[in-house]
Amino acid sequence: MGVLTRTFPPALVDEVVAGCERTERRNRSLPARTMAYFSIGMALHAEGSYEDVLGLMTDGLAWSSGEEPPILASRSAIFQARARLGPEPVEALFAKVAAPLASEATPGAFLGGRRLVAIDGTCLDMADTTENAASFGRPGVNKGEQAAFPQVRVVAIAECSTHAIFDAAVGPYTTAENTMAGAVIDRLQPGMLLLADRGFCGFPLWSRAVATGADLCWRAMSNMKPRFVETLVLAA
Repeated sequence: MGVLTRTFPPALVDEVVAGCERTERRNRSLPARTMAYFSIGMALHAEGSYEDVLGLMTDGLAWSSGEEPPILASRSAIFQARARLGPEPVEALFAKVAAPLASEATPGAFLGGRRLVAIDGTCLDMADTTENAASFGRPGVNKGEQAAFPQVRVVAIAECSTHAIFDAAVGPYTTAENTMAGAVIDRLQPGMLLLADRGFCGFPLWSRAVATGADLCWRAMSNMKPRFVETLVLAA
C-alpha cells in the first residue's frame, strides 16, 4: 500500500474518481477510492481471490495507520463495489501517472541521445463469460472449434530499458495490432526513437508517428520495395 499511495496519491485518486462521476452519494464500506486501489491490487496479485487482495490492502493500511484492520466485506459486496467503480477511473489514473522512468544514467536507455522505446502487442486470456466472448472474441483452434477462453488484445508503448509501459490500448482479439496502434502512437514525443516489428510497418501509421517528432526504426516486410535515399552512419 505504501508503494501504491506514493505512485497514486489519495488526492489524485479522489480527483480522478470525481472527474469520472464515481464519487459516492452516501457512506459505504467500500468507497470508490478503496476500489480504485483494489483494482490495481488485483493486477499485482492476479493469483489471489477478491478477499485475499482486499485483505492484503486493509492489513497494509492498518499497519501504516496503527489502527485495527476493518472487518472485510463479502465477495458479493466487493463485486458490486467494483462494478460501481467501472473501468474509467483506473484508465484515467494510468493516463495521469504512466511515463518513461529512465534517466540519462540508466544503462541502455538512450541511443544517439534518443530515448529508446518500442511498440508491440500481445493477447491475454479473459474470464470465460458470455459477455467477454461477445465483446472481445474467442480465437479459433483446430477443426473449427474455439479456444477455451476469450482473449483481449493489448498494444502498448514501453521504454526499452525499464520496460515501463507509458501508453496502452485494449480491444477485441479480432482487431489487428497495427489498427490498435493508432490509439497510442500519438503519445510519442521528440527525442524518442521508436522500434517496431514489421507488422506495424505501413504508410498511415508511419505518417502519424513521424508527425509526433519522434524518430523511427521499424522493420519492414520483405515484399516492400522502398526507394534508397542515403546510408546513415551512427557516430560513436
